[in-house]
Amino acid sequence: MPLEIVIGTQWGDEGKGRVVDLLSARADIVARYNGGDNAGHTVTVGEKVFKLHLIPSGIIHPGTIGVIGNGVVVYPPTLFSEIEMLEQNGVEASPQRLRLSHAAHLITPAHRALDRAQEAARGAGQIGTTGRGIGPAYTDKAARRGIRLEEMLNPEAFHKRMLAHVEEANQWLVGVYQAEALDPQAVADEYAEYAEKMRPYITDTSLLLWQALQNGQTVLAEGAQGTLLDLDHGTYPFVTSSTPTAAGALVGLGLGPGTAARVIGVTKAFQTRVGAGPFPTEVSGEMATRLRGTGANPWDEYGTTTGRPRRVGWLDGVLLRYAVRVNNVTDLVVTKLDVLSGLPSILLCTGYRVNGNVLADLPLGPADLSPFEPVYEELPGWTADVRGARSWNDLPREAQHYLSRISELCGVPVCQVSVGPEREQVVDL
Repeated sequence: MPLEIVIGTQWGDEGKGRVVDLLSARADIVARYNGGDNAGHTVTVGEKVFKLHLIPSGIIHPGTIGVIGNGVVVYPPTLFSEIEMLEQNGVEASPQRLRLSHAAHLITPAHRALDRAQEAARGAGQIGTTGRGIGPAYTDKAARRGIRLEEMLNPEAFHKRMLAHVEEANQWLVGVYQAEALDPQAVADEYAEYAEKMRPYITDTSLLLWQALQNGQTVLAEGAQGTLLDLDHGTYPFVTSSTPTAAGALVGLGLGPGTAARVIGVTKAFQTRVGAGPFPTEVSGEMATRLRGTGANPWDEYGTTTGRPRRVGWLDGVLLRYAVRVNNVTDLVVTKLDVLSGLPSILLCTGYRVNGNVLADLPLGPADLSPFEPVYEELPGWTADVRGARSWNDLPREAQHYLSRISELCGVPVCQVSVGPEREQVVDL
């Protein structure tokens, strides 16, 4: 069946939105399967830059339907802000082109207030949450007290449900965290208005996707964040509250094993992450500024959602090999190769040193990376500007060698390389 899954192999921000945009040109449906509006995808189309945090970026293509699956948590203000932005830029986002799973869960102002209060209470042990209510929404989901979109279909019952939800949250906000209480009536009234607008979008997206696959249509599964932020397989506890890995796509869309034809892993030509947590190959000083950029351009290394400067470092081959394994990646896309142009040499982490031994793979996953020292291989850099490259032969020999070493380290062929932010700045291998 023609299901393709795009996953991030790092801590998110790998450029998945760009890859999804390219693949969406031949997809019938692009479906988001995890996370909330705590992550962002940036797509550049000519002079327009689309920054989407919730709606699948593939909707920018006029022939593509966007789906928000059951594994996503939805914050209505963000949803309608993005719908408005898209329509102002000539992109239709009507219920005919955007469908929401009845089983997706809501993020409420109570979730956001709890998120901020809980992070503040951690003090020095903060985990770098965005404060957008993602964790508390997934906590409610797992505790079987979450609010699903299907509840919006019954206006009277939904209003009562929202009142009870906020009243319960206030007990925690005031009694435990000494934070300000929310107005239950105001929140319930606000969400009743959102429910009115959201009802036409709500459907059984699992059935919609299954029927599309049965009819030979192409479905592209788009995730948020990256493998190293996976709740089970990431750098726990510095992770997100959902499953960004390929297996999460099946659960988050309501599809069974065997439906995926390809798993496309996306990695930057170097390493980045936002927020706290381990980062063995992190660099600082002038090299960090060189890799990160100044923030003057929308594609510099600053969070699409938070605006925070990303931590940067050399590509970690150990973690990349791990991500390839847990996702069963079939194809690798390398982004931002152009950022490395002009460096005299490039370091590539090929192993970890611990207690005098060099390890090629993690002994117990990536949760605790503090004992490990990266072992680097130094590769020659290139001075040529690669932004005009459109084929393998257009790339400098040193850039070709770097890409080949990445492929050798993780055991997966590199199928595409981005050499700039524009749609056409891609080398297809």
